[in-house]
Amino acid sequence: MKIVILDAYSVNPGDLSWESIEALGDVVVYDRTKPDEVAVRCKDAEIVLTNKVKITAEIFDSLPCLKYVGVMATGYDIIDLKAATAHGVKVTNVPAYSTDHVAQMVFAHLLNITDYVDSFARQNRDGRWTNSADFCYWDKPTHELAAMTMGIVGLGNIGMKVAGIAMAFGMKVMAYTSKPQEQLPEGIQKATLGDVLRSADVLTLHCPLNEQTRYIINRDSIHLMKSSAIVINTGRGPLVDEADMAEALAKGRLQAYAADVMGQEPPAKDNPLMSLPNVFTTPHIAWASQEARVRLIAQLAKNIEAFKNGETLNVVNG
Repeated sequence: MKIVILDAYSVNPGDLSWESIEALGDVVVYDRTKPDEVAVRCKDAEIVLTNKVKITAEIFDSLPCLKYVGVMATGYDIIDLKAATAHGVKVTNVPAYSTDHVAQMVFAHLLNITDYVDSFARQNRDGRWTNSADFCYWDKPTHELAAMTMGIVGLGNIGMKVAGIAMAFGMKVMAYTSKPQEQLPEGIQKATLGDVLRSADVLTLHCPLNEQTRYIINRDSIHLMKSSAIVINTGRGPLVDEADMAEALAKGRLQAYAADVMGQEPPAKDNPLMSLPNVFTTPHIAWASQEARVRLIAQLAKNIEAFKNGETLNVVNG
């Protein structure tokens, strides 16, 4: 069985092994694949693995041998599921493999903003502490998380993990979620989106991207928020209208925006968010700890093995 990995480098740039996948078929690995290369590279493949390379209806039409697409991620919006189902192709994903590290990244960003960790470190490399007249110095007040309210949009695996960490810091937690209040752990208050926006000192986004959530943070929703609020997006770039966010930050309507994801990746050079001093970005790496990637590859192998055995595991199109 021929297995083609279309964009292997993002998952495994060489520090991990594909052995568990190689044991399941004849594997061909491509570090990167352009859209016009997909059909040619996959023409004889029965199994295709992709992280961010899109598999469109036209691609499915051109691949009569294809039986299975494994998404090397949790989100699977890069796959035309309707076309896959029409062609009898099973599509799987890998849920929850990166929960711990995404939640960790939320607080890495938050603590950097509230305690100016990077700013102090850069100043001290330039000798500011060494030349200080006092044993300590600060330019702006730091703040305790225990005094803050965290608003969470979406309470799946990651949102729930973030809520637990927030409560451990002593934060009040409010959530916009479809889950009923009685199903929520003690300490999480279910609320409307408007109430979450108005109350949050920190707003963190963990909902899926769909037509209802696209640009859920925009000029109107920002208008409801405190000017001192911090927004963190480790979910999907298009959850935030970046033009509206840039305008709000430039005008002091929000304190800061921290993002591990952007609407276009890599972001355009003229994206105003990339140059604002109160924007803190990481290059879509919240999912990519070594431990998470090890789990990802292991689960990919389990998904494929289940498919070969006629079983259903993490299938997202029925």
